[in-house]
Parts: sequence; structure tokens; C-alpha cells
Amino acid sequence: MSEALRRVVADQIGPRRPGVVYDTGAGIVKVLRVVTDPSEARRILKRRAAQFAIEVEDLHTSATHITGAVWTGSDRVLKAVA
Repeated sequence: MSEALRRVVADQIGPRRPGVVYDTGAGIVKVLRVVTDPSEARRILKRRAAQFAIEVEDLHTSATHITGAVWTGSDRVLKAVA
């Protein structure tokens, strides 16, 4: 992966790291795992172009799911981790 693509992917992931709690606008979730290996992300998401995948837990329902959504200006960190 080129350095330019790494920066783009890092920007799309944003501040999401394991343990971070954030508001998506549709709910509040906690990051469980961030997958940055493109092969694994493609397998998990079943998308040919996936560069990352993020496993999150919905803190209202306790349901977990995997997302490939990019970080947007409407997403808000509620609890950061070091």
C-alpha cells in the first residue's frame, strides 16, 4: 500500500481505535476492533474495494456489527482512549 493510500485510509478511519466510544448520529457505539489489512477487510465486509473494517458494539442493544463506513464530520467521539 502506498503512503498516500495509507494516509487516505487513516483519515477515513479517523479517531476510531479499540475502546473509543462515539456517536454516529444513528446510535452510540464502542469500537471493538479495527482491521487495516485490506485482504481481511474485503473478506469480512464482502466488498472488493474495502481497505479497512471496524467491529463495533451498539451500546444501546449490545449488538455487534462490522462497518466500513468512513469517519464523517457528524461523528463525535464521546470517550477517547490513550
